[in-house]
Amino acid sequence: MFLVWPFLSAERAPAIIDALVRRVRRVVYLSSLGVSDERDRQTDLINQFHADLERLIKRSGLDWTMLRSSGFATNLYQWAPQIRDGDVVRAPYARATRSLIDGRDIAGVAVRALVEGGHEAATYALTGPDSLTTVEQVQTIAQAIGRPLRVEERPPGEAREQLLGWLPADADADGVLDVWASFVTHPEPVTATVEEITGTPARSLHEWALAHADAFRATPIRRTP
Repeated sequence: MFLVWPFLSAERAPAIIDALVRRVRRVVYLSSLGVSDERDRQTDLINQFHADLERLIKRSGLDWTMLRSSGFATNLYQWAPQIRDGDVVRAPYARATRSLIDGRDIAGVAVRALVEGGHEAATYALTGPDSLTTVEQVQTIAQAIGRPLRVEERPPGEAREQLLGWLPADADADGVLDVWASFVTHPEPVTATVEEITGTPARSLHEWALAHADAFRATPIRRTP
């Protein structure tokens, strides 16, 4: 089973893992690159529930593989409304640096881990091939859609208010902002794991942006005759 956990805590996980033990023999779990094996408690809510799930799976007796992924390229859809409506992206931490990954590359590794031998008890760090600042990410989208864009750094407090509008009620908006801020001084690393497992290099953010450019283009106005 390829397991993606949809909640922000591991509260319901023991019952789910018990059910899996009765039905499957191998679990490939989509975890987070931010999980640290050196910490008993992680620094934020998201990495904590991932660490809790990893621990439960490892204790279950199932064969397991952990895919610790960097940020998803699809998270950049959060900027799509701003880009469709203008040429300015307002975002916190313009110098935050991330190695965003195309979901197709996560899927490629997951398939190998599910159908091949040799991936049991392995923890894989999955990233895109480049580590780019927020400004560079926006410029990558600009190149894909063929028009100039610029970044206007927004205060963390303003970003927090926006986060509260779309995060679940039990989410820790301050914790999310703290993680984003940490990427300014501690950029996400770049690994070659995708290529090592699949034989194909990880897709660049430029490739992802070209494939999804229509999501950032203004919708043409339909005129009635």
